[in-house]
Amino acid sequence: MKRVFSSLVLLVMMVLNVATVSAQETKGFHQVLKERFIEGGAGFMGIVLLCLILGLAVAIERIIFLNMATTNTKKLTKEVEDALASGGVEAAKEVCRNTKGPVASIFYQGLDRASEGVDSAEKAVVAYGGVQMGQLEKNVSWVSLFIAIAPMLGFMGTVIGMIQAFDKISAAGGLDASLIAGDIKVALLTTVFGLIVAIILQVFYNYIIAKIDSIVNDMEDASISLIDLLVGHKK
Repeated sequence: MKRVFSSLVLLVMMVLNVATVSAQETKGFHQVLKERFIEGGAGFMGIVLLCLILGLAVAIERIIFLNMATTNTKKLTKEVEDALASGGVEAAKEVCRNTKGPVASIFYQGLDRASEGVDSAEKAVVAYGGVQMGQLEKNVSWVSLFIAIAPMLGFMGTVIGMIQAFDKISAAGGLDASLIAGDIKVALLTTVFGLIVAIILQVFYNYIIAKIDSIVNDMEDASISLIDLLVGHKK
């Protein structure tokens, strides 16, 4: 049994060496990647590709939404302050209506409750801030799910490929490298592409999380500024 495992390790190293040499040939990286993907088989490769497509679709939708939700909070706060000083609460609410983004929506909710007191306005800002945060984080969990599933599918393909290789060894009654090389190569390719998909989606996921954190920080700072403006306006 030890001899079999030693031979398998040697064979895996040979397959990896062949893959490296192929990538260094005159073929382009895109062409080599396409060929390797086809060699991996339609079964697991198709599911891994589906994870990439769905993950990218969700990630791109979130990135577009978050970029549209980004607001110049300092400019908005100054405009609301000027509107409060010149036209009162209604003028400030009009400024918020004409501005897109969660910060403007939070401002509007706070201003809408300003007549009931600063405490009511603060509660409205906190409550609606939670609602806006939920909208920012919507569907982000799907991206993390695809990040986890893609390498798992790759590892599953690897395990199945190794099982098939051992089945052939058992049926043949001996170790023949040419007999099991194809199964081992497919097994390694599924793992490689699963990891590639996870790495690509992880980059998008980290960008989305960083963007959400930035917007949430702006929302919190702007909410404090709004309460200060309302307190000053009441005085």
